[in-house]
This record gives sequence, structure tokens and C-alpha cells, in this order.
Amino acid sequence: MKRIIVATLVTAGLLSAPVTAALAQTSTTPAPAPAPAKPEGKPAVGEARQMKMRGTISAIDKEKNTVTLKGQKGRTVTLDVQDPAKLEALKVGDPVVGTYIEAIAVEVKKAGSAVPGAAVEERRAGSKPGENPAGVMARQVTVTATVTAVNKQAPSVTIKGPGGKVETVKVQDAKNIANVKAGDLVEITYVQALAVALDKPAPAAKSGK
Repeated sequence: MKRIIVATLVTAGLLSAPVTAALAQTSTTPAPAPAPAKPEGKPAVGEARQMKMRGTISAIDKEKNTVTLKGQKGRTVTLDVQDPAKLEALKVGDPVVGTYIEAIAVEVKKAGSAVPGAAVEERRAGSKPGENPAGVMARQVTVTATVTAVNKQAPSVTIKGPGGKVETVKVQDAKNIANVKAGDLVEITYVQALAVALDKPAPAAKSGK
């Protein structure tokens, strides 16, 4: 079923969420989390990974309230800063540390239990006043596609996305589609989260004396 995940995302192009992990990756922690089998026998699977990254601030634009981060391999990413006051504590060359989390869950559902379509949700949060500048950005994309054909001899599954695009996906183990049939729905939930913080001590609080 994991092959269905990869092919549905990359080959079928049902999701188009850009990865903002431009900072250099220093470690990767895969965390597969397969879901238990459901009573009706429809397959479900999940997988997640976490990456620690480091870089530096390469540019600050106070007019646009943005900061550009540069990874050790030279790649850059520009982020919006919600609180303009945070920019005063930043300078070009400051070190930053980030954590990037990516997770995906795929679940096959009975026909009629959901409606084909796509939804995107984004959230942002920043550090409190007095704390080192930091921010968290999260994006969740949920796509519900329809199974139009199942070939248990190949084995493969043909999926029709919300936009009408049809793609046939090769399945590694035929047992994973034993209870899948045309008309079933495939719900794919893809989550990205990036937390970035200034990698140096917070400025000491000014004395009232």
C-alpha cells in the first residue's frame, strides 16, 4: 500500500504541496505509523518523517516583513514574519535551526462514505514578545479520489482525482487491495510543518534601574 502512496502523490499529481525545507538537513528520523485494519477490511496506512536543519539568515526585508534563510548547500527560502518587531532582533548572518515534519496518511473508504474533492488548510504561529524570534508554519492537504478499477492480477488500482485526472497505480502486494473495489474512495491527507528559530541566546531583559 505504500507504493500507492508514492505513486498517487508523485505520478498522479493529486497533491502539489511545495516543500519549504531549504535548510541543510543534518539528520532524518523516519517514523512509519501503519494504521490498524478496519472492521470492513479496507486498507489504511500512514508514514511520517522528521528532519533537523541548520542555516543562516541571508537577507532581511523590513518593508515586506520577510526574512530569507540559506542552508549549508546554498538553497534559500523566504518566510513572512507576522510580527515586524521581531525583525529588529535579527541580522544577516545569524544562525537558525529548523525542524521539518512531513506526514501522510492514506485510507480507503466505502463508496458514499465521503465526497471526492480537495481541501487545503494553513496555520502559522510565532514566538511571544521577549522571546527569541521563532515561527511555525503548517500546511495540510486532504484529497479524496475515486477508485475506478481494480486489477488484482497486475496488481494495480486506477484512481480518478478531483480534477478528473485518471492514473493507474502499481501495487506491490495484491493482498493490500483484496477488499478494494471500483467505487471505493481513497482519502489522502498530507501534512507539512516547519518550525524555525534563531539559534542563539535571547537578549537579556533590560533592567528597570
